Amino acid sequence: MKHMWKAVVAAAALAASAGLAEAAGELNIYNWGDYTNPELLKKFEAEHGVKVTVTDYDSNDTALAKVRAGGHGFDIVVPSANYIPIWVKEGLLLEARPDQMENFKNVDKRWVDVPWDPGRHYSVPWQWGFSGIGVNTSVYDGDINTSAIFLDPPAELVNKINVEPEMTDVMFATIKYLGGDWCTEDRELLKKVRDKLVEAKTKWLAMDYSVTEKLPRGDYSAVYYWNGAIMRSRLANPDIKFGFPKEGFPIFMDSVAILKDAKNPENAKLFMNFIMDPENAALISAHAKYANGIAGSEQYMPPEMKDAPELVIPAEYEDAGEFLEQCSPEVSQLYTRIWTEVSK
Repeated sequence: MKHMWKAVVAAAALAASAGLAEAAGELNIYNWGDYTNPELLKKFEAEHGVKVTVTDYDSNDTALAKVRAGGHGFDIVVPSANYIPIWVKEGLLLEARPDQMENFKNVDKRWVDVPWDPGRHYSVPWQWGFSGIGVNTSVYDGDINTSAIFLDPPAELVNKINVEPEMTDVMFATIKYLGGDWCTEDRELLKKVRDKLVEAKTKWLAMDYSVTEKLPRGDYSAVYYWNGAIMRSRLANPDIKFGFPKEGFPIFMDSVAILKDAKNPENAKLFMNFIMDPENAALISAHAKYANGIAGSEQYMPPEMKDAPELVIPAEYEDAGEFLEQCSPEVSQLYTRIWTEVSK
């Protein structure tokens, strides 16, 4: 009997250890560069026994092309709002039903029934923000609330400008600057957009993602870039100021979604629920300095994020900000042709 009891205990221990092995496993996240807080991942790994690997991408188009090609090995991707309908239409995302998860109750109401994912059947908020102007005011102290900073730059900034290499954001700002509307098919206006961008590019220094290092140390004197990165730059150099282009600027939200061919879908669902906890959402924001869309996370934010000028759109510029809609395939092709010419 004694030997039998030892055998039962041993079998139970073996089963428990096997269960832990299954619960552990991996999670492979495909996300924008410098956008994921290592502390968030450490906390998730400790709580769930899951080893997380993050692979970076540099644009929505890069991520979409990689996953379309197959054989990627990723479980989670973080597309922008105007791209999610493309992912859904092409059958690339798992209908994970985050709206039925325990922590979904924490999603801010404004981000629940969104046009790009009605009712949130596929995605949960990661971070949201907008593109705008960052300027080193020790170099230029004029009006910075205008896209003229990078489209018709003042002499002080010529060949000292970096522009984000993201087609939709740059096209949006340029179309608005020239008096048009997003998704316009006006060929005459789009010719002006192309000509303006080709001409303006001769006055830029770069189109890259190294803003948080190069803007504060003076490699760039101005940027058209995302607000969180410009806030991080200001924290490193108080001469950096943020401008809201009065002609129009794009608002974005990036959301976490699970890939249809994910090898670790259950771990991905755990991560989805995990980031809808207010404390964990605050960790996301603490790193990249963007708002996150989870109600109650504000109380856990670092002090420098409360009332930061880069995070609060002034009343006078609220109407200038617009969420990017998904344009028709025909219009998207027109914009891509222009962007290809600009990017040469």
